[in-house]
Amino acid sequence: MSVEAPAPPRTPGGGPAARPARRPRRPRGSITGYLLLAPAGIFLLAFFVVPFYSLVATSLFDPSGSDFRGYEMTYAWGNYVDVVRDYWGPLLRAMVYGAAATAACLVLGYVLAYAIAFKAGRWKNLMLVLVIAPFFTSFLIRTLSWKLILADDGFVVNTLQALQLLGDDGRLLATPFAVIAGLTYNFLPFMVLPLYASLDKLDPRLVEASSDLYANPVAGFFKVTWPLSLPGVVSGTLLTFIPATGDYINAELLGSTNNRVIGNVIQSQFTDANNYPVAAALSVLLSVLIVVMVLVYVRRAGTEELL
Repeated sequence: MSVEAPAPPRTPGGGPAARPARRPRRPRGSITGYLLLAPAGIFLLAFFVVPFYSLVATSLFDPSGSDFRGYEMTYAWGNYVDVVRDYWGPLLRAMVYGAAATAACLVLGYVLAYAIAFKAGRWKNLMLVLVIAPFFTSFLIRTLSWKLILADDGFVVNTLQALQLLGDDGRLLATPFAVIAGLTYNFLPFMVLPLYASLDKLDPRLVEASSDLYANPVAGFFKVTWPLSLPGVVSGTLLTFIPATGDYINAELLGSTNNRVIGNVIQSQFTDANNYPVAAALSVLLSVLIVVMVLVYVRRAGTEELL
């Protein structure tokens, strides 16, 4: 039995229909795209995937091992339960300090970025240089400078005591305020620069249009300026919150033993106690928590496509 081939399509007039144009074929065997991606892939593999795999593997070592006898892989998932039970206080404190510093940076940074974008005029470039000028000095030196500024016999404390804003025995150093102030100062440029990039691209005619529609300045800001600057807000908060939460230099130099954060615990477990499984479990736990919080924040902000 023979099978007839299907008849070609016909036009309403009875003639054969025109065949659809063929799509141009991609040249096979082209590896240019893969070669361009190779450096970034190798970099991520060498400096992120392999170290993170090593960190996760270390967190599952037998905690009864030691630096001299070595550690045995026993897939000790209980290490994570132990670190949460023993160090939930520094972990929560790091989150609170990071969030407070991020909120302070957002308020201060938004005002500064707004002034640079719309009010600075010909001084715009100079103000941008002043924003990034602290990066020309060491992070450690900047933090030590704050230690001098907030010292018990320093100008700030004496002035506050003279104004009756601080008790005679009151102090700023070795308090949560000093830690958050240091974090805010050190990470403020990470907030200002993304905010400035978003505000500088904003069309001022949109703000003028809101005033033409009888919106007062406050309503115009929240209806026009703030929504259009959300990409900078999201980027700035992420760039500030992530390093501020993991930082331990400010808590070490400006705080006290009561202000220890999770970074201090990880550092002491790695270098002083040589308890690698606990230190690795804390590091992995902190990384996972930050990633989860970032994903929730971005999803709640509704700005996945803006990042």
